[in-house]
Amino acid sequence: MDNPELAAKLMSKVQMAKDTKDEDKLYRYKGVLYPRLMCPEEHLKVLGTFQAREDDVMTVAYPKCGFNWMVGVVKRITDIIESTGVKPESKGAPLIEFMGPDILKDLAQDPSPRVLGTHMHPDNIPASFYAKKTKMLVIFRNPKDTLVSYYHFYNNNVVLPTVQSWESFFSDFMSGEVCWGSYFDHALAWEKMMDDPNVMIVTYEDIKQDLIQGIRQISAFFGFSLTEAQVQHVAGESSFSAMKARATNTHGVMAGVVFRKGEVGDWRNHFTPEQSKEMDEAFNKHLAGTRLGAKLRYQLHCQ
Repeated sequence: MDNPELAAKLMSKVQMAKDTKDEDKLYRYKGVLYPRLMCPEEHLKVLGTFQAREDDVMTVAYPKCGFNWMVGVVKRITDIIESTGVKPESKGAPLIEFMGPDILKDLAQDPSPRVLGTHMHPDNIPASFYAKKTKMLVIFRNPKDTLVSYYHFYNNNVVLPTVQSWESFFSDFMSGEVCWGSYFDHALAWEKMMDDPNVMIVTYEDIKQDLIQGIRQISAFFGFSLTEAQVQHVAGESSFSAMKARATNTHGVMAGVVFRKGEVGDWRNHFTPEQSKEMDEAFNKHLAGTRLGAKLRYQLHCQ
């Protein structure tokens, strides 16, 4: 697939967004909100026929949970495995829902391993990924920091409607009325798949705390063998600060939107005590006592 072509199309969408009214920027498909300019209905319809491969390298995340960071890590690993050196990083995330019929057709001709990704709920990921037993790396982040990051993403992204206020966005997030749907719906669906050997769930906070160990685990999961020197090299190139420094080249005008702070605990600068309590209650209702809930270490990061 011609990555510059994909980048050009994404840039064109950004330009179109400037002439689009806020009320026309989102639409609902099978009950879930999506950004119309980035993944129109024709994109989602054609995904049903997408043919995955067993050796595709798939990264999945709810929005603003560290997706672009993990894609950067995975690309560095696959570049080493392919023994081609470090290739120029393509502009734009490899989200299959952004690609559309023409690009997906070209993607079918690409050599393996293909580095792919999605923000879609696991029930909406093309069935071929499950049929082919494609390995999927799933990254989650604590819900309070996810909400804050998503708020700033909405607020600084021309393809999404302008946020009226922090309070209104908080309410929309808690009710699942944001693009790609409810954080807790995604979390509960993946929690049920934690025994699947083709699914590995990592957390943003754990990778942030020990990137080197995270790279070892991710490499092993995908069946890639790296030397310790290679692990150290990938870590050096894949820190959040390193990726943010390269963001203008890798993500163009979206650089500042995609890579903002990358901090754990920034929610404390935004949440009121009442909002914090509401999120605590939602977490306890949906994820307390689950394996994913334990993995998120909510009490450490959110209280």
